[in-house]
Amino acid sequence: MAAVAGRVSSGAPEGETSLPANAPPPFSREEDLSAYRSMLLIRRFEEKAGQMYGMGLIGGFCHLYIGQEAVVVGMQMAAKDGDQVITGYRDHGHMLACGMDPRGVMAELTGRRGGYSHGKGGSMHMFSKEKAFYGGHGIVGAQVSLGTGLGLANWYREDGKVSMTYFGDGAANQGQVYESFNMAELWKLPVVYVIENNRYAMGTSVARASAQTDFSKRGTSFNIPGEQVDGMDVRSVREAAGRAIEFARNGNGPYILEMQTYRYRGHSMSDPAKYRSKDEVTKMREERDPIEMIRKRLLETHKVGEDEIKSLDGKVREIVNDAAEFATHDREPDPSELWTDILLEA
Repeated sequence: MAAVAGRVSSGAPEGETSLPANAPPPFSREEDLSAYRSMLLIRRFEEKAGQMYGMGLIGGFCHLYIGQEAVVVGMQMAAKDGDQVITGYRDHGHMLACGMDPRGVMAELTGRRGGYSHGKGGSMHMFSKEKAFYGGHGIVGAQVSLGTGLGLANWYREDGKVSMTYFGDGAANQGQVYESFNMAELWKLPVVYVIENNRYAMGTSVARASAQTDFSKRGTSFNIPGEQVDGMDVRSVREAAGRAIEFARNGNGPYILEMQTYRYRGHSMSDPAKYRSKDEVTKMREERDPIEMIRKRLLETHKVGEDEIKSLDGKVREIVNDAAEFATHDREPDPSELWTDILLEA
């Protein structure tokens, strides 16, 4: 079982694991710029989605990824074309990191025909086979067995692809997760299980909900290796992702990555998050924000000018504003869409 040699205090709530201390390998100027743009796009998109939800333009559930951007961006930086992504309902960031069109994602959130599911699915029902995104799923833990199935298909076809299967600390206690672990290890399936440990699941601290709070050890009884990763540092994520993905791709079976991350907002837009203090959230924002860490490196290490960063920020805002404008004025689905994409057995 792989392990982290040292740790530093991260301001984690009492009784919870802290972040790894190992210094990640540095990024080049181009790598930091690319990661910054991708993570900023997710942040600004989610902020806009939150605003539109508050205005009543987005209905149903809306789970924002703000604070966790480094996880999916770092994973995608290590992945190859064709590697699949499947996740739970906190999924907008994963879609954008996979290269899906912000217009199509936002239009689906507002229930418009230009959305990825033609306005019929909403936040938790978007897919893109072209971008190898196999959905954000609303049933807690359901994506784990489906992601394992993607790995089985890859193994059967011998196509060299890896299934990156995301789930949270809450879903990690689901029984189907361990059935999937057993099958994946037994057949040596190419799956990387990414546990996004944002510490509170739907609103309960992992220290109160999980007997084993080191989620990297959840595969121990199945002989699945795992490690804890600083999920707030995109460099650490990419480094660990590279090891895990290649391990799975080379026929060694599944691998578990516990991403120690943090969400700034509540579980969903309807959650006031009173189970944690404002000081805790503020401390994480000020000391561990994944985007601000890159911005600081760009300014201090890579000597990128403020004007260049402001220009990049402006371009990202233009993309998000355009997506919101499209999603606001695009037409709603025709009523006839009620009868499409339905399988009828005679």
